Amino acid sequence: MPKAVWNDLVVAESDDTVVVEGNHYFPRAALRKDLIRDSDTHTFCPWKGTASYYTLEHDGQTSADAVWYYPQPLPEAELVRDRVAFWKDVRVVD
Repeated sequence: MPKAVWNDLVVAESDDTVVVEGNHYFPRAALRKDLIRDSDTHTFCPWKGTASYYTLEHDGQTSADAVWYYPQPLPEAELVRDRVAFWKDVRVVD
């Protein structure tokens, strides 16, 4: 089962991921809410829409904007609605 791991912590785990452009998108419900805080960062993808971000925090450590999601994906990217993906120092492992 795919897991998103940051600093030896499992941040998300699910056997229901969608792979888009090489990134596993986990169900939002699989994300550990105790490790995230909202970020003001937003980016735009021409076919997915505007992405929002979360920063990971735990035990005095942070990983800014390590989690992204599309709150209102464009129609072509509806498969990522209510899902999150990871980058930076988060590893996705099986």
